[in-house]
Amino acid sequence: MSRFGLILIVLLLLLIGGVVFLSTVDTEVPPVQVEKAMLNEAAAK
Repeated sequence: MSRFGLILIVLLLLLIGGVVFLSTVDTEVPPVQVEKAMLNEAAAK
């Protein structure tokens, strides 16, 4: 196997491993309440 083929296989394995890791990691963020001041002009519309 050529050196290029070996490097290509290693890169593909790293890419697949990264995709599997990102699909299993817990990325859910709890919701945060945001309070925004409303101006009277915005409420009148």
